Amino acid sequence: MTAKIAHTAELQAFFEKAAGSASAQGNPRVKQIVLRLLQDCARLIEDLEISDDEFWTAVDYLNRLGGRGEAGLLVAGLGLEHFLDLLSDARDQQVGHVGGTPRTIEGPLYVAGAPLSEGQARLDDGSDAGMPMLLEGQVLDLQGQPISGAIVDVWHANTQGLYSYFDSSQSDYNLRRRIRTDAQGRYRARSIVPSGYGCPPDGPTQQCLDLLGRHGQRPAHIHFFISAPGHRHLTTQINLAGDQYLWDDFAHATRDGLVGDVTLTEDPSSGIDGRFAAVRFDFQLQPASDVQDEQRSHRPRALQQ
Repeated sequence: MTAKIAHTAELQAFFEKAAGSASAQGNPRVKQIVLRLLQDCARLIEDLEISDDEFWTAVDYLNRLGGRGEAGLLVAGLGLEHFLDLLSDARDQQVGHVGGTPRTIEGPLYVAGAPLSEGQARLDDGSDAGMPMLLEGQVLDLQGQPISGAIVDVWHANTQGLYSYFDSSQSDYNLRRRIRTDAQGRYRARSIVPSGYGCPPDGPTQQCLDLLGRHGQRPAHIHFFISAPGHRHLTTQINLAGDQYLWDDFAHATRDGLVGDVTLTEDPSSGIDGRFAAVRFDFQLQPASDVQDEQRSHRPRALQQ
């Protein structure tokens, strides 16, 4: 039987030293997190009898994951980003923050600073010959009253499943806009129907998913930040109905209440010639308890130059 040392006082003292506990300098919160990480990793290595080869393969994997910039993709695929949403839901339930449009994952592809339009905007630059889409709706409070002056920050992929900024072939802020709602809380966006997409097939995220026997596909979807004074910031997205991966999203982002129905129609008054996809989606915001409630998280994000 293999000796167990992960729980011994000697090893705990060693990890406390490694985490800087004896130093008056540094960040106490980081020390606390690193100590727990070291302790849990040691127990995992010992309990699952991780070999040296497995350990160093994992270190190499982390190097490649960072080199490809796929850490944000992996945490979504492994359900950790969805777990943060579930944890926030549970905390909200405890303090009575209920109702409204559900939150879901942000993903790693937001870019700050998209142009701001009043009431309506065109998202695409006209270079993609995809199906035209008219996306519209209202931003409402929990009583169903319109919220004037709310900001609808919207972004989505093109017909190749690629996002501007991360795809250098697209123009700046293509398929990205901020729209301020009108007096009736309405927003309208002309764009193209986005495509679903998969993880890079040669990347470390898909390598991990392959070992788990899972695919890396996402359904067609549209991301949103919704914000308004006096209301809680909402990070969410809608997955488009009819997609084969609608309820099998590798990133676990599809939730009840976040499915956007797509209707193919013709309407000359829309300003779109011929058939287009009409998507209507209304958002309901919870009231804010304080100014911090109105702000999105401070996670690092790309900033267009």
